[in-house]
Amino acid sequence: MIFFLLSILKILNLIIIMETSVTCCARTAALLPNVSSQHSTTLAAPRSIFPSFSSRSLKSSSIFGESLRVAPKSSIKVSRTKNSSLVTKCEIGDSLEEFLTKSTSDKGLIRLMMCMGEAIRTIAFKVRTASCGGTACVNSFGDEQLAVDMLADKLLFEALGYSHFCKYACSEEVPELQDMGGPVEGGFSVAFDPLDGSSIVDTNFTVGTIFGVWPGDKLTGITGRDQVAAAMGIYGPRTTYVLALKDVPGTHEFLLLDEGKWQHVKDTTEIGEGKMFSPGNLRATFDNPDYAKLIDYYVKEKYTLRYTGGMVPDVNQIIVKEKGIFTNVISPTTKAKLRLLFEVAPLGFLIEKAGGYSSDGNQSVLDRVVVNLDDRTQVAYGSKNEIIRFEETLYGSSRLKSAEAVGAAA
Repeated sequence: MIFFLLSILKILNLIIIMETSVTCCARTAALLPNVSSQHSTTLAAPRSIFPSFSSRSLKSSSIFGESLRVAPKSSIKVSRTKNSSLVTKCEIGDSLEEFLTKSTSDKGLIRLMMCMGEAIRTIAFKVRTASCGGTACVNSFGDEQLAVDMLADKLLFEALGYSHFCKYACSEEVPELQDMGGPVEGGFSVAFDPLDGSSIVDTNFTVGTIFGVWPGDKLTGITGRDQVAAAMGIYGPRTTYVLALKDVPGTHEFLLLDEGKWQHVKDTTEIGEGKMFSPGNLRATFDNPDYAKLIDYYVKEKYTLRYTGGMVPDVNQIIVKEKGIFTNVISPTTKAKLRLLFEVAPLGFLIEKAGGYSSDGNQSVLDRVVVNLDDRTQVAYGSKNEIIRFEETLYGSSRLKSAEAVGAAA
């Protein structure tokens, strides 16, 4: 009799728990912001935060393969003022969707950044499981015969197409404007390096994706300071998605968790002083005596050398460690190879939003006008004093010692 009564009590308790869960889910759904755009209405779909990467789309795509698990919908309530500006504070521990929803009311930008996050997650899986031989990489199933950087390139173009908010896209692998079908008004144009450091994938070094987002339909006649967002995906011992938005302070790092969720783990708002250097293109010291002088200074002053040969990890460490300098300098016999649109401007945006500085020797790289898609430049990223030293050593003076406003906030 006692066991019978206990069983009845357990059943009643289970029913109460289930009813409570249903009520909570209903309340959560009521808190989600409404999406007004016809392109982004599916953002509120309850089954996935990546509606454009549905199982049907994935099955029809030979490049994405099986879908990885996605994070559940956010249940954060967003407070708005009368002018619809977002006032909720972003916090460490937020999911990517929660962070973006709190940071901007632009549903198109939210969707684009979410879709790129999904692409970065998939690229991380492809890089991690690819077996590289010669110029091509194949996975364990043998169903992909493209080099891994071309796989990444195709994934990113697909993601931008699925976002429905990208008008034009252009990659370092395909340096021509591709019409992605998005709107001009309220849409964006994106330039990206699909897999920076692809030549060191076979040695298992950290590599990454870089992209910048500009409003409208222009990728020439613009500057890095016109970007509304920039980001990099870093594929190393951890997979991280580091991004910055124009109207949000700081540069923010998201970690890919085991369950496939992006979690906000760090924000950087200041790059301080510290003896750490990453000297790129050292062959330029042969016939650029000023660059040789700068490198000699770092060695003499016992700076810690942290250089991998991959631009993404070498720049990312400045943001994570909140100190240091990265340089890539030209000389009469070693011309500039870093592309302003695909690499230098997006990374400059991330560094300056993090509280650091950038320089091409005379000005912030964010102030250089992109004339041609293939424009190239030398560059330095780092703390204020390190950029002053860079400019003074190579060119005799530094703009940062004047009253001129500098940094991404200028």
